Amino acid sequence: MSGSATGDGGRGFTDAGDGTRAVRAGLPEPVRHEPALPGPVFAAHYHLPGDPTGPYTYGRDENPTWTLLERAIGELEAPGQDDVETLVFASGMAAISSVLFSQLRTGDMVVLPGDGYQVLPLVRAQLEAYGIEVRTAPTGGDAQLDVLDGARLLWIETPSNPGLDVCDVRRLAEAAHARGALVAVDNTLATPLGQRPLELGADFSVASGTKQLTGHGDILLGYVTGRNAEAMAAVRRWRKIVGAIPGPMEAWLAHRSLATLQLRADRQHANALAVAEALRERPEVAGLRYPGLPGDPSHKVASQQMRRYGCVVSFTLPTRARADRFLGALRLVDDATSFGGVRSTAERRGRWGGDAVPEGFIRLSVGAEDAEDLVADVLRALDAAAQ
Repeated sequence: MSGSATGDGGRGFTDAGDGTRAVRAGLPEPVRHEPALPGPVFAAHYHLPGDPTGPYTYGRDENPTWTLLERAIGELEAPGQDDVETLVFASGMAAISSVLFSQLRTGDMVVLPGDGYQVLPLVRAQLEAYGIEVRTAPTGGDAQLDVLDGARLLWIETPSNPGLDVCDVRRLAEAAHARGALVAVDNTLATPLGQRPLELGADFSVASGTKQLTGHGDILLGYVTGRNAEAMAAVRRWRKIVGAIPGPMEAWLAHRSLATLQLRADRQHANALAVAEALRERPEVAGLRYPGLPGDPSHKVASQQMRRYGCVVSFTLPTRARADRFLGALRLVDDATSFGGVRSTAERRGRWGGDAVPEGFIRLSVGAEDAEDLVADVLRALDAAAQ
């Protein structure tokens, strides 16, 4: 099936390291005088004489550029697993919606994180409008376990955005499956190189490719990877009905960007840890969170299921005004939303009104600049904000 993971494309990369797989993921077999990664295919329709057979019939349903990207993501999310399928979408929210609205019916119950992505409350309202019961519980402490009875679907976000709490995916998945529920994990913050939800027992791994997966802040993209053929068929049908498809140029740019994912992820993880360690020494910083810090409340669980801890650090400054002064004093860090890009960004999350965070709460996405320069910039901005 188009979009299914091929493991290694038949070229012997199943057991290779993350960097090798990222560089080679989804590439077709070499063809003489052709590029390693074929250019984007722009097509609304294809030549289709006779009965509609073959992989490509209409541009809303399939595209060769999507196919290569879907195979690439599948190879990173579930290396060597040929029963896994990936579908790409126009955005992360399109991917999230495809799972929720394709799997749930009136009278079903779904469990969402109470501290997840700020658009989830809007999703909750829409689900409830369709007669679907929604229960919520925090990510930390595996609190979703307490509200699982009767669920059709459990939605996990780990690490959570923006609070960076982590839950035990294996434990939650086993408990949900024992109750007959499907399990979806939002893997946006971790990326496939940081965490593989399907290996931890999830039925779906869902992510916004807008963030660190592509890493340059210039693409909107989402994807769903899953191994349940029936459930994925429903996701595919939802994509067809809604038409939430990526453009071929976006898909091609995303695939091109995957080649540097391991380089970016390692650099940004190391930088995030350096920044977090520097922030730990500052008396005005409260509520510092980074799963990679040994003293972080989530570190123990994260170390058991994550291979990299991501690029986001969160913390709180004493007041809104001080947080705004800090952001204004930064020189290497842009005041922008989103996260995961090679250029560092930060924002005061309370300005959006959708997250239950203090007014001085900062979400800092650490980029690929030199660690020494980033740390110096953050510390200098903290000093300036105190005046």
